[in-house]
Parts: sequence; C-alpha cells; structure tokens
Amino acid sequence: MQIVSLFDAKTHLSRLVDQIATGAQTEIIICRNGKPVARMLPIQNDTSRRIGIARGEFEVPDDIDAANAEIAALFSERAGT
Repeated sequence: MQIVSLFDAKTHLSRLVDQIATGAQTEIIICRNGKPVARMLPIQNDTSRRIGIARGEFEVPDDIDAANAEIAALFSERAGT
C-alpha cells in the first residue's frame, strides 16, 4: 500500500494508475492535509455475466418465430389508428 498526498496524486496520476494497472501496487491511499480521503484500487473483472452461461439449461423451440407475422400485424394495426 502506497500513501501519497493529494498534490502528488494530481501531479503523478498517470504513473499511479500505471502502478495499479500493472499490479505493482494493489492499493494507493490519497491524503489531504495528512488525512486519508480516497483509496485507489484496481477494478476487478466481473465474470458473472458471461455469454453462454445458461448453455444447456433450456432448449429453444423450433417454432419460436412462428407468431412474428401475427405480432407485426398487431403493431401495424395500432400504427394505423
């Protein structure tokens, strides 16, 4: 954990971000007047929304698009009125 003043954080922001991004630092505390006011941490990758996560959980019926023409006609009727 690295502790820096607000002035140093503003002056060297890109260097501090590089340290976080590369893993050289896992946390940087920014202080104002000697008191901690902010913490800089790396963003954790969110893997909870992966494409294909439900693969094999259900089957899509072959006729899933069978009512498309009927639904389109209903929207066309509304647009005409």
